[in-house]
Amino acid sequence: MPEALTFQGRIQRARFRAWHRGTREADYMFGGFFDRYHGEWKGEELTWFEALLEEDDVDVMAWALGTQPVPPRFQGELIERMMLLDYVDIPR
Repeated sequence: MPEALTFQGRIQRARFRAWHRGTREADYMFGGFFDRYHGEWKGEELTWFEALLEEDDVDVMAWALGTQPVPPRFQGELIERMMLLDYVDIPR
């Protein structure tokens, strides 16, 4: 029942989903992006990210890496930020 969640509840759910994708690479991409930008988000940006979380990881990673075109519904400033990949902090 997503419509019953508060904005903060949606943020918490998005954080969990961003960091629990199933592969380390996807966790870093989604989770790192979330950690870097979610503090700036309003409803529209969160809705965009929630929709992105519904997509297959390999597709989103291909869009972010520029190996596949970004579908029109995801084009814009947020995917452009994701494509920079400067938010990925890989522990060594």
